[in-house]
Amino acid sequence: MVAPLQFSTTGGDLWLVVGIFGLSALSVLLSVLIAALLVRGYRRGPGHAGMLTLAVGLVLLTTVPELLRFGLPTFTPVGTVGRSILVSACELAGLGTILWAVYGGSSR
Repeated sequence: MVAPLQFSTTGGDLWLVVGIFGLSALSVLLSVLIAALLVRGYRRGPGHAGMLTLAVGLVLLTTVPELLRFGLPTFTPVGTVGRSILVSACELAGLGTILWAVYGGSSR
């Protein structure tokens, strides 16, 4: 007989934690899927260079910050302030990359 998984939380409801992890995983999955579609569109022809830039911006805006939110406190001694700075910098880089793709980063 297999024992059921046992989870415990400190200072919070277990189902809230499961929901947060589930929504974060869904966010990462959707952003990676959309980025993959953009990369596939980029590979179709030389006139779609902005799609690759848009894919990079999307990954920097959504995927990388989500992974940093969970990975930094789990695997490194980076504190809350350092984590917030890194996540915000990554999100700003993603927004800047998306703006670059939309408003003229490549010659048309």
